[in-house]
Amino acid sequence: MDSDLKRNLLIKAKWAWRETLRMHKLSPETRVASSLSLVEILVTLYYGGILSFNAKDQYWEGRDRLIISKGHGSITLYPILADMEYFSADLLNDICKSGSFLGAIPDPVIPGYETVNGSLGHGLGVATGVALALKKKKSTSSVFVIVGDGELYEGANWEAIMFAPQHCLDNLILIIDCNKVSMLDFTENIISHLSLAKKFEAFGWNVTTVNGHDIEEVYLVLNGVKQKKMEKPTVIIANTIKGHGVEFLEKSHLSHVLSISAEKIDQLLQ
Repeated sequence: MDSDLKRNLLIKAKWAWRETLRMHKLSPETRVASSLSLVEILVTLYYGGILSFNAKDQYWEGRDRLIISKGHGSITLYPILADMEYFSADLLNDICKSGSFLGAIPDPVIPGYETVNGSLGHGLGVATGVALALKKKKSTSSVFVIVGDGELYEGANWEAIMFAPQHCLDNLILIIDCNKVSMLDFTENIISHLSLAKKFEAFGWNVTTVNGHDIEEVYLVLNGVKQKKMEKPTVIIANTIKGHGVEFLEKSHLSHVLSISAEKIDQLLQ
């Protein structure tokens, strides 16, 4: 990996982490812990040259599609999209205010978002349909979809997981934010994901795992998957920490629903 690229990604990741906290201070109803586990993944996709996109032409036919199924956990994407000039960075200060299109749950009216990202469990099914349509059109575009590990409890995901290999959707790349905390408890206390890789292998997927907070590792895996098609869909199981960088969130089984006080955010940003 080029040292300049790595340095830039690290700088952008720190900036995105800080911006996520700043927006949470403005709008405590945002799901900050769920967003912090995705920082390095989203930064690498946009600043690492992984995604093909055009902020001046949001629906450019040659773009890669990014479908974020765990929409509540993608607040980090707001400053990234603003930085890419999908919309003005000044609008970040209006998050969750009346009249703002930046809500606690993203809406497809936000420039840069592909789909509705509210009700969990549907993103992967939508992504498989998009991937199949692109293959029928002989498009070279890829479809990335990000889901949370707790979201995999929804049965609709497993219908899509069966569908994708049968139709050889090698243009489909599923990223699982495996932060091991669901809404009200650790996933190991609800339904464990310890055998997740083996389950996907049994269903016919190409499977790889990554430390979701190691920017170089994330880049090498995403770039490798994007460049090398394997005649079947790929799943990247990203081992992450919910509330990454905020100690009390990292340790809590209730981090999904916890907020950070304004005073604590000020301390963290210092």
